[in-house]
Amino acid sequence: MQKKEARDSTRVFERSRGSPQEKRYVLRLYVTGATPQSVRAIANVKKLCEEYLKGRYELEVVDLYQQPQLAQGEQIIAAPTLIKKLPLPLRRIIGDMSKTERVLVGLDLKKKI
Repeated sequence: MQKKEARDSTRVFERSRGSPQEKRYVLRLYVTGATPQSVRAIANVKKLCEEYLKGRYELEVVDLYQQPQLAQGEQIIAAPTLIKKLPLPLRRIIGDMSKTERVLVGLDLKKKI
């Protein structure tokens, strides 16, 4: 009976992980106020998420002027910074996110050439 339960739980776990196309992304974008660079980073990340991750991402935008304590917890040293929390591995991308290829590689959505 234990072998059957182990096989069933393994199958459930593997199904819950999903295929790469079904993985849910948890992203956090750190910006500094409404500067042109911050506004550009927010727009660029939202555009990429809608194009490549539609319906399977969660994006939280954190203004470091309003929540400076979060910068210390995540060890943010520059802004804008995008952190991919899930799926693992954790990744950090710094800049206004205008270099689409670089951001896609950072999010593991495209292989580095």
